[in-house]
Amino acid sequence: QVQLVESGGGSVEAGGSLRLSCAVSGYSYTYSIAWFRQPEGKEREGVANVYTSTGHTEYTDSVKGRFTISRDGAKNTVYLQMNRLKPEDTGPYYCAASMYDDGGSWFDENEYSFWGQGTQVTVSS
Repeated sequence: QVQLVESGGGSVEAGGSLRLSCAVSGYSYTYSIAWFRQPEGKEREGVANVYTSTGHTEYTDSVKGRFTISRDGAKNTVYLQMNRLKPEDTGPYYCAASMYDDGGSWFDENEYSFWGQGTQVTVSS
């Protein structure tokens, strides 16, 4: 069983920055870790993903150039650095763990077996 605990959410003005953390425990290997968010009134969407063996990262188009996903293997923690935040970035953010590659898309939430409880990000204009 993998446990994921997010932290670092908060309220900021547009243009500000936040860094989210996802502490991973309970299993020594994961295939990838992703961040998802769910804007109000919308479906949950993939924001960024990192493959834990290679370090390769992927992003949804709306955050490219503003967000950076990274991992610290020694701390078993994955980060999401969010810069130049916009009001449309508002919502709960979740980290999720995928345990193996079955050929699916990283932004498909069905690829992830374990989820954290979420941390709220609010960006005011």
